[in-house]
Amino acid sequence: MNKIKRPNIILILNDDMGYSDLGCYGGEVQTPNLDSLAENGLRYTQFYNTARCCPSRASLLTGLHPHQADVGHMMRNDGIDGYVGDLNANTVTIAEVLKTGDYATYMSGKWHVTGFVDGPKHNWPCQRGFDDYYGIIVGAANYFQPRTLTRNNERIEPEGDDYFFTDAITDEAVRQICEHASDQPFFQYVAYTAPHWPLHAHPEDIAKYSGRYDAGWDNLRRERRQRMIEMGIIDNHWPLTERDPRVPPWEEAENRNWQTRRMEVYAAQIDRMDQGIGRILQALKATDQWDNTMIVFLSDNGGCAEELDEWTRHWALDIEPTGTAKTRDGREVLYGNRPGVMPGGEETYQSYGIPWANVSNTPFRLYKHWVHEGGIGTPLIVHWPAGIRAKNELRHQPAQLPDIMATFLDIADVEYPTTHNGHAIKPTEGFSMAPTFTNQPHNRVVLYWEHEGNKAVRKGKWKLVCKYPGNWELYDMEAERTEIHNIAGDYPEIVKELSELYEQWAARCQVVPWDEILELRKRKRKNT
Repeated sequence: MNKIKRPNIILILNDDMGYSDLGCYGGEVQTPNLDSLAENGLRYTQFYNTARCCPSRASLLTGLHPHQADVGHMMRNDGIDGYVGDLNANTVTIAEVLKTGDYATYMSGKWHVTGFVDGPKHNWPCQRGFDDYYGIIVGAANYFQPRTLTRNNERIEPEGDDYFFTDAITDEAVRQICEHASDQPFFQYVAYTAPHWPLHAHPEDIAKYSGRYDAGWDNLRRERRQRMIEMGIIDNHWPLTERDPRVPPWEEAENRNWQTRRMEVYAAQIDRMDQGIGRILQALKATDQWDNTMIVFLSDNGGCAEELDEWTRHWALDIEPTGTAKTRDGREVLYGNRPGVMPGGEETYQSYGIPWANVSNTPFRLYKHWVHEGGIGTPLIVHWPAGIRAKNELRHQPAQLPDIMATFLDIADVEYPTTHNGHAIKPTEGFSMAPTFTNQPHNRVVLYWEHEGNKAVRKGKWKLVCKYPGNWELYDMEAERTEIHNIAGDYPEIVKELSELYEQWAARCQVVPWDEILELRKRKRKNT
């Protein structure tokens, strides 16, 4: 590492995309730019997020587990350690640490690690290490009129009749790269909201997928699985999970034109993001920063099975009363998944729902929220011409979000601090993945997860997992990563060992049993 000039680092995170959506992971979405990064770099097959937007972001940015950063659930403040919904002062972000190593730091996109969207601003990007910021402070947002749009510390409005948030994120990322013009290395965090609902996309992008999903979800899941096997991403002995029982066979589905349109728009959202990533890559080449820039791409959680209804309108307008009740030209926005309304335009606000999330997470079980593989498995692409010789290779070493910061600090030769701004900093939970670049073992031995009572621990090939409020299930990840046949009854000693490891981790990392969180909220409602 020391023989190479310290690299620029670009971290690209997208939102609510399943494990198999990208072309280079078996999907049919056209992602030539991400595919090119994979072809000339590394694809990881067993990298994990934490199953939900803001906990994943908190873990990714701080190198800790989300509860340690006080984002154990969402942005709600439950008034107890681990569940404050706001990064605590005993954490440091990647940007804050890299700045101590003389890195310039830039961000474009979704922040979503503080509950204070109007102020105070102590946990806004520029107060947490970023020199330049453009994006939204909240989570989901209308792509034509995003809520809480911010430049540095000032709230701004979208500009122009052709405004589209995915494009604006790209525009700002390209600007930051082109304005850098310095020998100083930079860290850039590009956090796309695509393809998180609402289903908004450019008509020309939607048109590219017209008819592509007419074969239906059953055939598409089988086709994806076969391509993934041929790529070496999954084992051909792992059976495909059954279709979600709430979803009928494609031949029996109602409103099939509307159903296919949902997936067409979702694919178009990813396609537009990939087009933007292509522009970022061109900016690096045009500024002669291509070879020594590490680019890392991943998703914050698995595909999202949330079906939107009329409640979504109240949710959106309660958060920001001056929000998007109407389009820019005065038409009413029709909130919720309405089969009589084709999604994609500014007047709609829909999601692709259970059946297509089931496709996105092929071949795995469950979705965003849960910690079975469908909720936590993410594509991870790493590309660095000056630092990684391997091209178009797979890496199967298991790793998870805190390892990203550890890897960045390792290659940048910057130490993780014990104090920052007068506060003691919690020890990092990450392990550098740099050894895996040359296909050496990863130093992480055990992986842990918890979200909304869904919990899991993995050690070696064994994964112990629980879907709240159920019981522990045990799976051999080498024999059957699709988690179909629970073998907990066959290996009680493994269940005991892993469950004890989980309890020790949960106590150390401020994880509170979900029943207690729900009871706490119930009491608060009763007292208000």
